[in-house]
Amino acid sequence: MYLMNIFDIVAIVTLPNCFDLISRVPEVKWAQREDKVYITVLLPDAKSPKVNLEPDGTFTFSATAGAENHLYELKLDLYDKVNVEESKINLGVRSIFCVIEKAEKEWWKKLLRGDEKTPHYVKVDWDKWADEDSDDVPVDDLDLGGMDFSNFGGMDGMGEMDDMGDDEPDDTEDEEQEAEKQDGEALEARPEAVPSA
Repeated sequence: MYLMNIFDIVAIVTLPNCFDLISRVPEVKWAQREDKVYITVLLPDAKSPKVNLEPDGTFTFSATAGAENHLYELKLDLYDKVNVEESKINLGVRSIFCVIEKAEKEWWKKLLRGDEKTPHYVKVDWDKWADEDSDDVPVDDLDLGGMDFSNFGGMDGMGEMDDMGDDEPDDTEDEEQEAEKQDGEALEARPEAVPSA
């Protein structure tokens, strides 16, 4: 017969609450050009997002998401120094997209400094990727879909964005829905464009 002591009871009572305190890490995609780095934090319906960028290349992110409002946190030590004042951010419904200006115009060997293996949640964004030796890709070739960017450096010099976009709908999504609606109306107006069954 096993007798429970007070420590077993405390562990059983507090165990479920411990899982609520553990933060999760969102998926991150990245790409670069000679003068900038694109970082996309994939976290649908993020609430109270906080993004901070330091000149030494420290990028931090935190937000809550999901039905249970799980905490998501992320800290990236970028490969080299960045220009906080020229860097921009867009807080969307499905993701947080950052255009980070490099302090020096040069291609980075990788996203993160140090010799450690790249974390599993950091992936290359092949949709935005351009090779260093690609001459046919202009620097500003990326279609940003009319996203509204705010400067990192415009927030009290700290580069932190608090509670942005919580009260306002994402304009980019509204524009996409309007374009889809117009495309659908155009197809209805042209019956020859509709494939036959």
